Amino acid sequence: MAEHVSEVTDNNFQAEVLESEVPVLVDFWAPWCGPCRMVAPVVEEIAQERGDALKVVKLNTDENQQTAMTYNVMSIPTLILFRHGQPAKTVIGAYPKKRLEAELEPALA
Repeated sequence: MAEHVSEVTDNNFQAEVLESEVPVLVDFWAPWCGPCRMVAPVVEEIAQERGDALKVVKLNTDENQQTAMTYNVMSIPTLILFRHGQPAKTVIGAYPKKRLEAELEPALA
C-alpha cells in the first residue's frame, strides 16, 4: 500500500470515511484492473500533496463488494469524494493528475 493512502474495508468504511472530520477520496479498485494501477500513482500524489486537508483511501471491490454496491460502483477505477459522510463528487476512469484535480476541486472548495 502506498505511503499516504490507506486501505478501507466494508467493516471500517463507516468509521474511516463516513465519520471522517475531513473530506475523504475513496479509490474503488481491484488488483486485476489495469487502469486502476495507472491511476494509483496519481491518487498517491494527491494524497501526499493534500496532507491533512484530504484523507485518501482505497477500497478493493473484489474483497468489499457490499460498499461498492451501496455506492453503485459499476466500473473501476471509480473515485468518490465524500464530504460530511455524503458523496460529493464521482469520477469514473483513469485520468491524468491535472484533469482529476480539476474534476475534484469544486467539491473540495
